[in-house]
Amino acid sequence: MNLTKEEKKELIKKYGKGENDSGTAEVQIAILTTRINKLTDHFSAHAKDHASRRGLMQMVGKRRRLLDYLAKKDIERYRSIIKELNIRK
Repeated sequence: MNLTKEEKKELIKKYGKGENDSGTAEVQIAILTTRINKLTDHFSAHAKDHASRRGLMQMVGKRRRLLDYLAKKDIERYRSIIKELNIRK
């Protein structure tokens, strides 16, 4: 369910401004989206895992707050990250 170091480094390299840039909103949103997608797959096999479901809801809320912040600060960055990560269906 968790990301490996290599997956995280790859996301930071792709969405960050540098190799050590894990703090920008885009990187945090990309990491959360990847974790959310992995947990969603987990629930197909483990439907009654309510503790993990609570964690999933917390991650979704945190991603929502980061997206709201990004939309308020820079709408173009918001639109590009939404499009790249295919968050809106």
